[in-house]
Amino acid sequence: MPAEQSRLTWLIGGAQGSGVDSAANIFARACAFGGLQVYAQREYYSNIMGKHSYYQVAVADRALGAPRDQADLLVSFDAETVFLHARQVCASGGLIYDPKLAETPLERAAAMEERARTSLAHYLVDEQGLDETLGSMIQAAQARGVHCFPIPYRELLQKLADETGTALSSLKRVINLLAVAASCALLQYPLEPLLRALAAVFAGKAKVIKLNSRACELTYQYVADSFAGEKLARHLEPVETDQLRIYLTGTEAVALGKIAAGCSLQAYYPISPATDESSYLDAHALVPLKSPPGEPAKQAALIVLQTEDEIAAITAATGAALAGARAATSTSGPGFCLMTEALGWAGINEVPLVISLYQRGGPSTGLPTRTEQGDLRFVLHAGHGEFPRLVLASGDLSECFHDAIRVFNWAERYQTPVIHLLDKALSSAGQTLPPFELEGVRLDRGLRAYEASEGEYRRFAWSESGISPRTVLGQAGGMFWNTGDEHDETGHITEDPLVRDQMMEKRARKLQTAAQEIPEAEKFNLFGDPDAETMIVSWGSPKGAILEALEVLKAEGHSLSFLQVRLLWPLPARALEALLRRAKRRIAVENNYSGQLAGLIREQTGIKIEQLIVKYNGRPILSDELSEALKALLATKPGDSSSQKVVLTHGI
Repeated sequence: MPAEQSRLTWLIGGAQGSGVDSAANIFARACAFGGLQVYAQREYYSNIMGKHSYYQVAVADRALGAPRDQADLLVSFDAETVFLHARQVCASGGLIYDPKLAETPLERAAAMEERARTSLAHYLVDEQGLDETLGSMIQAAQARGVHCFPIPYRELLQKLADETGTALSSLKRVINLLAVAASCALLQYPLEPLLRALAAVFAGKAKVIKLNSRACELTYQYVADSFAGEKLARHLEPVETDQLRIYLTGTEAVALGKIAAGCSLQAYYPISPATDESSYLDAHALVPLKSPPGEPAKQAALIVLQTEDEIAAITAATGAALAGARAATSTSGPGFCLMTEALGWAGINEVPLVISLYQRGGPSTGLPTRTEQGDLRFVLHAGHGEFPRLVLASGDLSECFHDAIRVFNWAERYQTPVIHLLDKALSSAGQTLPPFELEGVRLDRGLRAYEASEGEYRRFAWSESGISPRTVLGQAGGMFWNTGDEHDETGHITEDPLVRDQMMEKRARKLQTAAQEIPEAEKFNLFGDPDAETMIVSWGSPKGAILEALEVLKAEGHSLSFLQVRLLWPLPARALEALLRRAKRRIAVENNYSGQLAGLIREQTGIKIEQLIVKYNGRPILSDELSEALKALLATKPGDSSSQKVVLTHGI
């Protein structure tokens, strides 16, 4: 079966605070318990309650790495979800809705953006010749071949209340589960994996599990009785597998990587979308350690410190790193803005500091809960003056985990700040993965001076590599000075021009050393046909959509390669130049306005990437919209100035 035909996309929406996230997590886990592979993406507004949020869960018998625009089954328990997403449902797909809402007028969707409301009114009235009601939206969907399934949530809840003796008012949240159960039943998916998912989500709450299990049984029976003759074109079947899998989000993957790396302090100030990482670390601050047989179990402690602002967060992490801890801070663009002075202090003092930066839409407050790759140029130059920093970008959840370990090793090996670039799309993605392997993980604590030195200890001693033996605060025989001013080898303030030259050149040498020592496999990846005439160039979260688009295009006879740049600074310019010159057509794919990586590559190599596919509306790049954009560019001649830039606009 072709890859696209083996994939099913399930989409649920509703008002924030109504249980959309919990419903999606239960559905995703139910699929995972059936041996299926899952990739989920969460989209939500930057308010707590009321505004529309939605969750897409892609399911297949193979690994997935990106969301797409079309849905096979749309699940709703409010009117706004149907209005906004019904046109995304494919012609043979399905739509679950509450029949009591059929007469709801468009104007009653109070939280909807005005532009979306105007577009919907035009679609219903001018294009379809219908009135502005939910019933008309359903009618238009049916005319396209969409199967629409009215699920009477309140009646099912009343039956559950009567059976169990539970007050109807206390069952409001069970509607989410009814929607999930109806989905599974219509997709002909067995009940057992769904019940396993319930048991996992509500572990230790026997009464809740029993009540919700009965709700699922009632819903399955209702679907069997009411829609026996109507089948969806797509259905879900469990897959036999002996592979152990985990299901987690991007922030959880980074947090687990930090735990595996031996991080002992994370300082942060809450900011979307980075906060979830620190919250997860806080919930797992006591880490179980492996103990030899017969010895009592031991735990390691991780301090998670919520500070009064981002300035305090980065300085607290810097202080902990000076004291010998593996320390980090986690933030987003506006928070990183506040950190830049302290970043410079860490740079001039050669502090091994890790910063996890989750990019979101900017500038200023921008789009707090939406994605973007707009901070590349910023992180390369953040802080006044010149000082070394390493910048690494993860492209998927597996890289999120392993890179979180890698950046600690780099920070201590090269004694400099390392910025781990992520984004909201990665942070809120959920995915099934094999458990992370730790066999090959090694912790590199860098060049340390463990013994008392003879004579005066020179913390910043000049060296060919730019790296000096490091002591930690309080270490006997290793006293040194720290200051934000320029200093000599012992840390004492100086304005001597020759010493200034020496110290600037010493620090700069770290980048040369890192560029020489870091393996190419950690700097970039090359996918697809290495001899293809067309090369896609990208970084970060578009990786999954690009790989899926490559599969689609390959099936249609196109040959392409994909160069994923991971080490963004120091940029491996010579290696990239050699690869780029082999291609006749080069296309950059980025989640920003200007194509920041394409510009950086031109600056460092002299090679212009002629064609850009960009997206900057705050939503992630979708695999199907990217496939269409690539096909459109491939139909043009290389160098055609009229087709230099394609802007992707899909997203609600």
